Amino acid sequence: MPRPLSRRSLLQQGLALGCSAAASPILTPVSFAAAPWDTRLVVILLRGGMDGLDVVQPYGDPSYRNTRQTLLGGPEAGALDLDGYFAMNAALAPLKPLWDTEDLGFVQATSTPYRDKRSHFDGQDLLEAGTASLAGVRDGWLNRMMQLSSGVATETAYALGQIEMKVLMGQAPYSVWSPDSAFDMSPQAIKLAELIMAEDPAFKAAFSEAQRLSDVDVAITEATGDEKRVAHIEIADFAADRLRHDARIATFSMIGWDTHAGQSFNISRALERLANTILRLKDGLTPSIWSKTVILTVTEFGRTVHENGNKGTDHGTGGLMMLAGGAISGGQVFGRWPGLAEADLYDRRDLMPTSDVRAHIAWVMHGMLGVSQSDLETSVFPGLDMGNNLGLLL
Repeated sequence: MPRPLSRRSLLQQGLALGCSAAASPILTPVSFAAAPWDTRLVVILLRGGMDGLDVVQPYGDPSYRNTRQTLLGGPEAGALDLDGYFAMNAALAPLKPLWDTEDLGFVQATSTPYRDKRSHFDGQDLLEAGTASLAGVRDGWLNRMMQLSSGVATETAYALGQIEMKVLMGQAPYSVWSPDSAFDMSPQAIKLAELIMAEDPAFKAAFSEAQRLSDVDVAITEATGDEKRVAHIEIADFAADRLRHDARIATFSMIGWDTHAGQSFNISRALERLANTILRLKDGLTPSIWSKTVILTVTEFGRTVHENGNKGTDHGTGGLMMLAGGAISGGQVFGRWPGLAEADLYDRRDLMPTSDVRAHIAWVMHGMLGVSQSDLETSVFPGLDMGNNLGLLL
């Protein structure tokens, strides 16, 4: 299986071995071919199981006030009213202008097919695989989608950050970048490497690509004057820079969503980071690129409807999907709301899923990237029934 291009693998594997491209473990060639489509897709995985009922609070549900004590929300508790039924957690207040311009939306009561065991590891693996089970799965749904597209090159998609992004793993080429993967070589070492690779076009191109990616780090630092950068902001800046050029897909993770205790404080911090990341991405893109961008945030499962004894919530089922970008039909909370009465809950404890999160992702891919419904239901998300289009895009 081809491996992604990363500066670390280039230096540690390619240069250390001193071998040719044919013998190198770096099998993915550097390519600057035209991108296969003109839209942009950013996928953010919120690891830990985000509590969608705290992020978008259903204060209009008659049973809502009976579910929580310290975590009870709604406009009276400082949340931002969205539509008279749902209110947005106050920590997402910086995103309210996006809601007002219909560049922000949510899907409530959605989930992967994962049920009952409520394991982070299994839930995240299934989310990234995009399948109904993990049996025989070796790649992620983003990569399977790319395998169906002509013109895909190493520069088309980026997996960002220190956490392995299985959602982008597979046979299609892609690149890897992390804030800690600095291109740290002396000028003399760089000249020596260039001499060694002068007769090997593939390695020379890969080395040049690594230097160019390192230059992005320097440019960002010089532009901000800040050498001590926050990881999620640095990732957002790098993603925006690549998306302004040949990249069309970026994916990364954000942690901090496993809120068993002290949820009010912990989820507020996580939401603030998420809001800052989305706004940083928007600010880093030109208005014309933002108009054809979709940012999807998804999580492995939701959390229990009722608060636990530690002022938190435990692993649940139905959750929340967030969308941002100029290409979405925002200003709406999508999905069929199941209700919070005990008889309406999944296993009488969790929000009942009323949709498959994969279906919403598939409809976004269909509208944004032109992938056929047949390919989406058989190859990208095998066995998926996409159902009705919720109209997430303009």
